[in-house]
Amino acid sequence: MDPETLLDGLNEPQRRAVTSSVVPLCILAGAGSGKTRVLTRRIAYRAVTDAHDPQRVLALTFTRKAAGELRNRLRQLGLRDTVAAGTFHSVAYAQLRARWADRSIAPPTLLDRKAGFVARLLPRGLRTTSGRDVVPLDIVSEIEWAKARRVAPEQYPSAAKAASRTPPIDARQLASIFERYEADKRARRMVDFDDLLSLCVRDLGRDQEFAAAQRWRFRHLFVDEFQDVNPLQQALLDAWLGDRTDLCVVGDPNQAIYAWNGADARYLTDFTDRWGSGEVVNLTDNYRSSPQILAVANAVLAGGTAQRRAAQRGETFAALRAHRPEGPAPTVSMCADDTAEARAIARSVRDHRTPGTAWSAQAILVRTNAQTAIIEGALRDARIPFRVRGGGALLDQPEVKAAVAELRSSPSTFSVALTDLITTAGRGGRSDAVSPPQPSGSGGSDRPAAGRTATGEAADDRQANVESLVRMGSDYAAIDPNPTVPGFLAWLTQTARADQPDQHGDAVDITTFHAAKGLEWPVVHLAGIEQGLVPIGHAQTPAQQAEERRLFYVAVTRAERELAITWARERTFGTRTVSRERSLYLTNVDAALEASASGDVPADWALHVSDERRRAAARTSTVGSTRRRAARTGGRTAGALSRLDDADETLLDALKRWRATVAKGASVAPHVVFHDTTLETIARARPRSPDDLLALGGVGPVKANRYGHQILAVVAEHG
Repeated sequence: MDPETLLDGLNEPQRRAVTSSVVPLCILAGAGSGKTRVLTRRIAYRAVTDAHDPQRVLALTFTRKAAGELRNRLRQLGLRDTVAAGTFHSVAYAQLRARWADRSIAPPTLLDRKAGFVARLLPRGLRTTSGRDVVPLDIVSEIEWAKARRVAPEQYPSAAKAASRTPPIDARQLASIFERYEADKRARRMVDFDDLLSLCVRDLGRDQEFAAAQRWRFRHLFVDEFQDVNPLQQALLDAWLGDRTDLCVVGDPNQAIYAWNGADARYLTDFTDRWGSGEVVNLTDNYRSSPQILAVANAVLAGGTAQRRAAQRGETFAALRAHRPEGPAPTVSMCADDTAEARAIARSVRDHRTPGTAWSAQAILVRTNAQTAIIEGALRDARIPFRVRGGGALLDQPEVKAAVAELRSSPSTFSVALTDLITTAGRGGRSDAVSPPQPSGSGGSDRPAAGRTATGEAADDRQANVESLVRMGSDYAAIDPNPTVPGFLAWLTQTARADQPDQHGDAVDITTFHAAKGLEWPVVHLAGIEQGLVPIGHAQTPAQQAEERRLFYVAVTRAERELAITWARERTFGTRTVSRERSLYLTNVDAALEASASGDVPADWALHVSDERRRAAARTSTVGSTRRRAARTGGRTAGALSRLDDADETLLDALKRWRATVAKGASVAPHVVFHDTTLETIARARPRSPDDLLALGGVGPVKANRYGHQILAVVAEHG
């Protein structure tokens, strides 16, 4: 293929990323900026210009699917079966097997199901620090994190403390189990998937002949999704490179959402500092989402502490730039409870399916797998086909399978069995034979399975899954006058498995934020955007909270044309109904919707958010001062905190009715139009002219120009 043909359709930064002769090269590719397109064209461009030999190229990805897509695109560009592409684990395993065969070394047994192995090492009656039954997968998760971070068993307690980990049991006890796990593997001559990377690093360092062969075979290295690399993978990458610098990495620090599993985005963000040379190319042109959706994404991300501080230092926040046509404004809807939310989502899904469009053009994204059951039920009732991607359907979760098995063997009546199940849910479940997802060596991914999260969240997610099963039991008891365990199990199977399409059929996707990464849909529904879910409740440290914000950003940027956000004022967990509050991130969403509606989108979102927070702090200070004056004067003070008289109350009610109409027409929350305090100020001041209106706090030039004549008309009507 002609080199110039490979540059067709690329913008200037993309062309620079493809043609640069500098190595090492770091490409910071924002969401929807054509990352894979640029990566494959760089590989092809350097091949056709003789900058490298495609047969000496190694492209590393994090999933087999991504490796397959990369190979397919390269074939379309004329490179047929010449470039090697695979995951860290699959490449390392292939190299080790070749070495063992060359040296007549019997390969060790590959341990691909760790949880059962670890379960045998746990003392009887072991409880978590919170009093729950210990689930082996929790221990496995900590061991995997430690090995990804290259932390030895004896180093685990101090490393976990430094990383603000919340291990399920005492850190020293977990370190002891970790040490026994490693010793038992060695005694049985077994290796796990993380050992494959460690062994490859070791052998490349010790065996010069082996290292020379691999470095001769692969001279030009490319790494996709570099923000997800962990220290063990980086050590292997360094071993493959040796003293060479022919490396190109592609990643997005704003999509770094796997730190809980050991990933370290600093390998990407500090790329040139680490290498002492190289070039960084930024891709910030988004070709996926509408300007309205990107405004929300930029505002959410800019609300992070790091971005605001950078803005205060005068550094510009690199917001994504839209290249798609204008689209509908994203919506934020409050629902009475999670049942109402699920039904509202089902209605919205049906409403968004226009003639000629497929169900698969839509996705429903949730923070945890436990949220999916009630949404599945609502879609089933509405006869909307769906499939659960990534984490799997509720009945496929190991802890739910264990709970169903207990129900099936229970000799008790249904009410007693359900009560026992509620007790089980309160202890965090009883699954003691959970199998972890398999990495790329046998299953296809160097990343954790979708929905798997840090230890505390994993336990909470499993408990929530069992609580979802309890809720379904309560639903069954409400419709069957003579509920029985066999009847419930039959009902459960029928309702949960009915109308499921095959994996390739036309269906709405239901998946978690984590599993949605790398995917996109024209219409996306984000469910449960509440405190405790988004961000997740146990994200306490600044680093954890920053990752939660990036995770929400990832979810938002999956949408191409339309985005619908919902949250519920009440949510049921098992048999408990809990009051909820909307996510704090929605404040930034509101700001984006307001800016988009007024046409006043800021050039620097981080600076805008930082300024808004300062203004809010100033208003809070003023309110506090007013309250103190009111206390000294017995409450007799002018301004927003004094009592409205009857005429002002009537005007305020009229202003709120007007605001509700405007908000509904613009598909935004009422407070996006004007906050209550601003309407109270207007009701007291009763402005007669645009200048009077502009003089009031909370009314800027944009809003005065957009709504001024309508407000003045309402005021005049109640004059």
